[in-house]
Amino acid sequence: MSSVALAVTDGTPLFELAAACEVFGVDRGLTRRWYDLDICGQDGAQIGGWLRAGIRHDLEALAGADTVIVPSCRDVAQPPSAALVDAVRAAHAAGARVASLCTGAFVLAEAGLLDGRRATTHWAHAELLRDRYPAVSVDAGVLYIDEGNVLTSAGKAAGMDLCLYIVRTDYGTAVANALARSLVVPPHRPGGQAQFMPAAVAHGHNHVLADLMAWALERLEHPLTVRDLAREAGMSSRNLARHFNAVTGTSPLCWLVNERVRRAQELLETSDLSVEQIASRTGMGTATTLRRHFSQQLGVPPGTYRRTFRS
Repeated sequence: MSSVALAVTDGTPLFELAAACEVFGVDRGLTRRWYDLDICGQDGAQIGGWLRAGIRHDLEALAGADTVIVPSCRDVAQPPSAALVDAVRAAHAAGARVASLCTGAFVLAEAGLLDGRRATTHWAHAELLRDRYPAVSVDAGVLYIDEGNVLTSAGKAAGMDLCLYIVRTDYGTAVANALARSLVVPPHRPGGQAQFMPAAVAHGHNHVLADLMAWALERLEHPLTVRDLAREAGMSSRNLARHFNAVTGTSPLCWLVNERVRRAQELLETSDLSVEQIASRTGMGTATTLRRHFSQQLGVPPGTYRRTFRS
């Protein structure tokens, strides 16, 4: 059983903490074993501005966990707790996978865990993170970033995206999708923070694009092209690209490839179809094309993925 520890200090916001508890702390019978969750911090810490927490383990216990989750900071204008920073640094040194939710990235940065790495946080605080920690490569346009044993997520609901990604990494797409359905949240949101930044608000509610995405997802087995998408949307390819960038933070072709790889993951886990058949059903055309895109996105070929995550 993999152990997960949540790091709590006085003033920890409730939203991200609750999301992590809901994901890692409730065994819904989706697999034979689930996570063993502990909450570590100061007993009686005030959470969310009003809730007093009864905590059994102090921050030093973080070093014994397989995964450490650091929720948001109370106030990014103030330096994070020295005790929390020291405990997170010690846990990472002991071999723990460390993940931050929202502004928890400031704790990881203060601990030196993000030096020389890509990282993200809430877009509203990205400039401050970049200015305060120049050794960190801050990317404000994504929902989360996986740098191996150090992971960071964007603001608020993106913490749930990262938690589901961790489950998908540990247990596979089918389990993560089942958990997402139970939580009534999408298993994976395309694009990044670009769709939530003020500059993208003008395109954030484009119903024509939403309908187009649904249309394309129902036809992934067909050899759809960007021209096909533009024709269905009734706009030029250039105009379509602008809409996609505003809404998803990526291009129409990248979005289409990402969705085909995601569908291939599901079929590899839940069916006996060959790689060639899956390539056909996902619109990749050939097994060679599927293997290339699959390996580029996930770092492993389809066969290895199936052996690892097949139920």
